[in-house]
Formats: sequence, C-alpha cells, structure tokens
Amino acid sequence: MDSLLDALQEGRLLEIPDDYDKEDALRFLAHILEAVPSLPPDTDVAGLILAKEGTSKTALGKGWACPDARVPFEEDLICVVGWSPKGIDYGSPDGKLVKVIAMYLVPENQRSNYLREVSLLAKALEIYPEIERLNAADSLNDIRDHLLDLISTTKGTVGPDSRARMIRLQGRAAAVEPAPYDLANLIVEPITILVGDGLKPVVLGHDQALVELLEGFQGLAGELTGHSAFNTGGWRIVKRKEASFTGERLLIDCLALRTSGK
Repeated sequence: MDSLLDALQEGRLLEIPDDYDKEDALRFLAHILEAVPSLPPDTDVAGLILAKEGTSKTALGKGWACPDARVPFEEDLICVVGWSPKGIDYGSPDGKLVKVIAMYLVPENQRSNYLREVSLLAKALEIYPEIERLNAADSLNDIRDHLLDLISTTKGTVGPDSRARMIRLQGRAAAVEPAPYDLANLIVEPITILVGDGLKPVVLGHDQALVELLEGFQGLAGELTGHSAFNTGGWRIVKRKEASFTGERLLIDCLALRTSGK
C-alpha cells in the first residue's frame, strides 16, 4: 500500500472539522488533491468525486471509506487521508460512522495499482486486531501510528512492514504533534469574502498579502459566483459554503491553497 504510506510520510493526513458532513468532507479532501502542483489547473477532483459518489458507494465498512477520482492523464497514484474524530454519517453498509476517508486520485496509468491497493486495504481492515482502538483514537499522532500498524499487517506490497516502521520511528523522533493542516509544502488559509451587486468585495483573512491580492483582483465576484474554484497569484481559491443576505449579498467561506515554494 505504497500510496497510503506516501500520504502518511509526506504529511497528507488531515483532521476533518467536526461540523463537516459527508459532502463537506469529500470536497475538503478533493481540494487538497487539486492543489497538487503536477495536476492540470482545471482538474475538477471535487466534481469527479461527488459525481461518482452519487452512483456508487465507496464506504468499506469498519469506519472507513475510499472514494476515488479517475482522471484521463498519466500521473502518480496519489492518496490523501482525512480523519474525523466525531465520525461522519456516510451511509456505510454496516451502519458505522466513518472515521477515516482515504481518497485517491487515479490516473489512467495507475488503475490496476489502485485496485490492488484498495484490495489490500480491505484485507487489512478484516485482519487488523486493533480496529476498534483505531476508531477510538483521539489525536492525529495516534491515528498515524494505528494506520502504520494496519499497513504492517499486510505483506502484499514490497517491504511494507519495514517501511512503516521507518516512518513511525521518524515521526517519534520528531516528537511534533501534526497541525490540523499539516501537509508537506502546502499552505492552507481559510478566508471569508463578502460580495454583492455594486459592492467592492471585502476579504477577511489572516494573510495580509493574500487579502490584498484578492481585494485587488478584478472580477473576483464573478469568479466566486460562477465557479467552485479558480487560480490567481499562485493561489487556488476553492469555495466551501455560502450564505445569502439582503441586498443580493453573499458571504462565502473559502480555502486558499498554494505550495510553499510559490
């Protein structure tokens, strides 16, 4: 299960906010995949994930789900893992709330590898003796250690046990609690934007340069109302939720994502 191991080693393990429902969680993780620099900028991972979820269920049971987005180009198989401390009503076949969502971006050249990895994961979930403790974990560090243990229970990938042990030792040596958005080379900024007819957009956020960039962006309101995501100044801006107010004004919650090298 190399892609899952890569996600853990490279920091693609995130805590899903407690107030997120299934669609919110899927969009959140999909937007993280959309921020991968090697992907074409117009790759609508969120749209692909939600469209597939509408026709087929991706819950594996035992508190897990594995949604995937199939894309028509060649790239690495990429995984991002979301952990919900509270659990998400996902419509699982066993009725359990989903605690772990392993989302995959599956390029054309990686489909057989993806099927093999998910098959191994399903097998691991059946034989892993600590599944209840994994579901009861209360921190990202605990979840990470349990996931590494779970991977070690399978022998279907090359050297999974030794590699998982190496990653675990690296994590313990660092002795650092992962931040809620602890992603390798990825910066995630929550922002709120007020737009309306005849109103100059007002951007609220903690990154002053980002606020100034967006408030000076001509056509910001049109991008926000016409698209679910757009790129500007090295940032990818993705909409999360919006609320309507009098005077045809919209208050829009967004995530701004970029890699630290940009």
